[in-house]
Parts: sequence; structure tokens; C-alpha cells
Amino acid sequence: MSGPRTPRRRARRRAFQILYGFDFEPPVSDRGLLKAVQNAPEDPGLPEEPGDGYAQELVKGAWNAREELDKLISKHAQNWKIARIAKVELTILRLGVYEMLHVEDIPLRVALNEAVELAKEFGDENSPGFVNGVLDAVAKAVDQGKAGAEKKL
Repeated sequence: MSGPRTPRRRARRRAFQILYGFDFEPPVSDRGLLKAVQNAPEDPGLPEEPGDGYAQELVKGAWNAREELDKLISKHAQNWKIARIAKVELTILRLGVYEMLHVEDIPLRVALNEAVELAKEFGDENSPGFVNGVLDAVAKAVDQGKAGAEKKL
């Protein structure tokens, strides 16, 4: 597993923070999305690294695909309605499902594991297990061609 400060992990972390904020103050346009990524604070003390482009891709993609992502999450989060899922977990799930469906060079297991790492960092003690369970079910559906994407586990 990659270290906590790899460019893609940092981009996911940054995308999570921006998307979580959007639950409270949504952007009004794609320009607002891009501005939010550009204005989001970096991890202090770290040199600039590539990854902003990936954070931007995740933010724009996951935000604009919320309806599609929420349908899959709802289908695979047994006995959980979207409205009942905490915002932290829902944001992490959206990022994970977005990577599974729309980022070709990210394997399903990597998307799942990275989402679990975000859940460990930002969620409560039950978050990693919940995120893992939902994303594992989504990954299996994707693997079987039942989620509109063609990737293998």
C-alpha cells in the first residue's frame, strides 16, 4: 500500500474535503468546482506535488455524477437510505464508486482500499467497516458487469 503522502492519496484526501464541504455549501457552477479545488488548502509542510489535476477530476466527476453514484450506493448499502448515511461516509462512498466506475487506471481493489483509508482518517470507528462492505458489494457488481462499467477484481 502506498504511503499517506503519495500524490494520488493526497488528491483523494483533498477531493474528499472539498466534496464534504459541498454538502454544506454547494458550488453554483463548474467554475465554482474548479475554484474550490484551486483554493483548497494544501497539507501544511509538504512540497507541491502533482495531483491537483487528479483532485480536480475527482471533485468534478463525483459531484456531477452524484445521482448515478447515489443509486449504486443505495442499491448496495443494504437497509440504508442515502438520507440516513452520514455525510462523511457518503462522500467517501461517492469518491470510491466514482473511481471504480470512471477512472480506468484505478483497479477496483485500490479504489476500495483507498476509500477505507479515508474512512479510517475522517470517519468514526464504524466507518471503515461500513465503507468496506458497501464498496465491496459495488466492486463485485462492477466485476460482474452489473454496474455500467467493465473492470475486474
